[in-house]
Amino acid sequence: MINNEDFARRLQKVIDYYGESASSFAEKIGVQRSSISHILSGRNKPSLDFVLKVLSSFPEVELYWLLNGKGEFPSNINLESIKSKNPDSKIEDSFQSEIKKDKEIERIIIFYSDGSFKNFQN
Repeated sequence: MINNEDFARRLQKVIDYYGESASSFAEKIGVQRSSISHILSGRNKPSLDFVLKVLSSFPEVELYWLLNGKGEFPSNINLESIKSKNPDSKIEDSFQSEIKKDKEIERIIIFYSDGSFKNFQN
């Protein structure tokens, strides 16, 4: 279960990190300003669509961190930088070289452009 207050604090941290106002953040992710205000105030819970818009607009935000505070922000692993370093290799092979050796992958979620996703747990 997502704790609304904690989610709102993490969302505010993302907004502050990028130096955005609530209005400009809302515009960048494609939602109404009131959506941001209502989530930050605790009035509304974030929808899956809202979370997906944040993740697609700001790739340094990790899903697991945004939802429950576990993980890192900003993310150490940026998919675009991995692709640019190894354009001919598989993404899975590239991740292995980027992941810290003392950590184990717990979960990978792949989001598709049609809004669907696949969840892989270790």
